[in-house]
Order: sequence, then C-alpha cells, then structure tokens
Amino acid sequence: MTAPTLPPAPAPAPRAATPPAAPAARPVRLLLDGDDDHAVHRAAYQWADPAQGRITVDPTPHTTSPAYLALDVLRAMGRETFSRPETERMSTDPAWRAVTCWTLACGLDEVIVLRAHRLTTERLRRLAAWRADTGIRLTLLAHTPEQTDFQRLLEHLTAAGLVDVATVRGTAAVLEAIGPAATGRRSGPPPHDHAYPLPTLPRSSVASFRADCWRRQNATDFAHTDGQYRAGYAAARTWLARTLPPPPALACGTEPAGGPADPTPFTLQETEALRLFLARLTVSSPSVQHTVARVRGAQAGFLSHSVLLNVPDDLISCAGPGLTTVPITPRVVHTITVRLPNPLRAAAMTALLFTGTAKSLLSMTQIASVDEDGTTMAIDRDSRINIGEPPGPRHMYAVPSRARPLLRAAVEFRRRTPRTADAHGLFANCFGTTPRFEALIADAGLPVPGLDHPHPEDDWHKAARCWHLHTPQPPTLDALPRLPGVHR
Repeated sequence: MTAPTLPPAPAPAPRAATPPAAPAARPVRLLLDGDDDHAVHRAAYQWADPAQGRITVDPTPHTTSPAYLALDVLRAMGRETFSRPETERMSTDPAWRAVTCWTLACGLDEVIVLRAHRLTTERLRRLAAWRADTGIRLTLLAHTPEQTDFQRLLEHLTAAGLVDVATVRGTAAVLEAIGPAATGRRSGPPPHDHAYPLPTLPRSSVASFRADCWRRQNATDFAHTDGQYRAGYAAARTWLARTLPPPPALACGTEPAGGPADPTPFTLQETEALRLFLARLTVSSPSVQHTVARVRGAQAGFLSHSVLLNVPDDLISCAGPGLTTVPITPRVVHTITVRLPNPLRAAAMTALLFTGTAKSLLSMTQIASVDEDGTTMAIDRDSRINIGEPPGPRHMYAVPSRARPLLRAAVEFRRRTPRTADAHGLFANCFGTTPRFEALIADAGLPVPGLDHPHPEDDWHKAARCWHLHTPQPPTLDALPRLPGVHR
C-alpha cells in the first residue's frame, strides 16, 4: 500500500529574537563594614542559598579581570568552572552572557558581592549590566575604614552607572540588612532515583503481550509491568481523545456501504503529533523494559480507538526515547550544571541524554527548533537535506521538565550572541569537531547510551506508523480488564 504524498507543513510564525525585557531593577544596597568584621562575612555566606535564588559572590583576589568575576559568579551559583585542567574556558563576553542566561533560567533574585571596595570600574560596569538585564537585587559589601575610601568607591560606582545606591553603615545595621541564615540548605548532589527493575519481557505482539507477561512473571513483577502497560494504555486513549477528531459513528458489528475502506495513514501533522506523544510517553522511562511495556499498552489503547500503531518489531535494538536515553533526574541535572557552566554545552549534553539520538542529527538543531516554553524540540532534517522536495514530518522530541531550564538558558545564550538568527544552530561548536565533542563528554563525566550503542537507523518513534482503520469501534472501557489471580 502506497502512502499518499504528505501535505506541506504550515510555515512557522516568525519569532522575535530580541531578549525579553527585564523587570525594573531595585536600588543597589551598599553595606559599609568599616571594622571588617568576620561576623559580617560569615553572615553573608550563611545567607546564601542558590536553590532559593540567593548567592554570595567572593571575587578572586589579586586579579582585575572581568572574566574572572563572571566565573566567580558562576561558581557561587554552584557551577564549577575548572573541573578538569583541559576544561574549555570562556572569555569575558561569553562568560557574562552565561551569567545572565543562568540567572534568568534558574530564577536567581538576590546577590551579595563581597570586597566590593576592590572592584574596578570595568567590573562594576559588568555588574551593572547584569543587574539591568535580569533585575536582580544587588548588594555590595565593602570595607572602607576611611572617608577617602568611601568617596573613591562612590566615584567608581557613578562611573559604572550605579547611581541609585542605598548606603547602610555599622556592623549591627549591616547584619540586619543581610538577613537571617538560610535554612534547609542542601549540600552535595541529590540522591539516586530508584525504580523497580522489570524482568526481561516477552517479545510478543500487542495482541498477546499482556497475557504472556501474566503467564511468565510472578505476581510482583507482573503488577509492576502491568502498571507500566496500563499507563501507556491510558495515555494513548487520552491523547487520541484530545488530539484526533472522532471517527464517523458506526454501529458495532456493521460495515460502511461498499465494504470497509482501506486504512488511511496519518497526515504530516498527525505524524508529528504521534512522534511527540511517543517521545513524551517514554522520555522518562527508567529502563528499556519500562519503555516496551508502555509502548505495548499504547498500542492497545490505539486499537481501542480503531487506530493501528505500528512500531519496529525488534524494538529493544533500536535507538531513541526510552531506549538509548537517560532519565533527567535531579542528580543528572546537578552533575551537568556543576561541570558544564557554558549553557550551550550543558544543553547539548542534556539533549544527548534525553533524545538518545545521534549527534549528527542533534547538530542540525536550530534555535527555532525549541518552542517558547522549552517543552518541545523539533528538528527538520529532511528539508535541509532534500532541498526542493515536499517537506516531511520533523523529528520530534519531548523535553523533560528538569531539562527545560537548561534548554531555555541555551536559547537565551544564542539569542544574546551578536549576529544570531533563529535559523542558526543551537548547539554551535559543541558537536562540530571530534576533539570538541570528546571534550564535552569528558567534562560532563556521564555515560551516553546513544554513543555506547550506536544505531544507524532512524529513532524508533520516527519509524513508527499509524493508520485509521475505518472499522466499527468496539465498546471499550477506560480501564483494562483484570486477569485471573491479579489483585490490585
């Protein structure tokens, strides 16, 4: 059966590449610690909690480089910038762009900068620009025992454009302005996530998969397997009800005049929506077995709506979401953000983990490939390779919720880069050469299943196909029937 030519996809609406306007900046607080009291510095450190949007920056001594100050800010956010001697460095402008993008993506709100009396005018200008772009509440803690020191600091602040300054003097007043110590501050990486390991599943078709699992597994294993199966079944029915128009009503057991019509393949838009649904269904799957159970359940849910979902027969040997991916857990996000302070490299590594696809495909990701909310990534490979031919369905990937701040930071970083358009590559200079790519993997220090088990074919959810069967829809329940001996 030959599939009809896919209709052209509607052209996406142009999106503005200008960064969003920052909220109105609050006055700069200048805390004058004339006695250079250790209690003040200790209070500033104890007040900080990056998880609550508050950091304390301790500038590196004996340097006046604005780039080092940006790295100090990134370090205060929890991003170690020199995890390896060979780690790729950032120059001044990219480093400050990274500071701005991480601030916007992670909700940073308040900043205390220590030893402000040692900051040069150029460094203060960078802080002023950062404050103007993000609307943070900037607090400068300075040690100025003499009036001449205070006057010199005011001159530097004025030259840097920081004129709305509220001054606080005296140790007691400074401690009160800093505020109480943060409570519940977490140190170290989050714990590992745990998921019940499923046994090896039968390589059965959707018609007999659930029954075969029931025959071969003990009660506990089947309960967990069936939970994944039911989740896929319910998700498929919900997605079909919300996405696809209902078929013409036919009485159960009857056929349309002239006999049943041939199955109708999904349109281009429906195919893209299907790929996105399958990616969302499996992107957080903790193992291949969980993915297989969810997909088989989804196939059963599709059949209950007279829709045939066909996936590759040897599903476990394919690549793509749920098969060669890594769940984006809090620990994975912590590892990436600590070791990769550059937003582009952090997002590139995250995309490798949650797509499970080849880097040759990810290298085609454009800035416009990520939607405004950072929930979807659509890669139009075919139109870039087969120029002049009708467009085909794009490669659709769902962005896990924990990965969205990293993707948004990368998009913001690229849009703030001079001479950048939405059609330009998102992961610029991350996958271009073998040394750069190997450095990215080494800096992240995380296993990438898509690299350990390369697959030359398309991802499994791209190879999936769907047809409308045009058969009477059988009466089905939202809940699957219970099998004998299973108590839930």
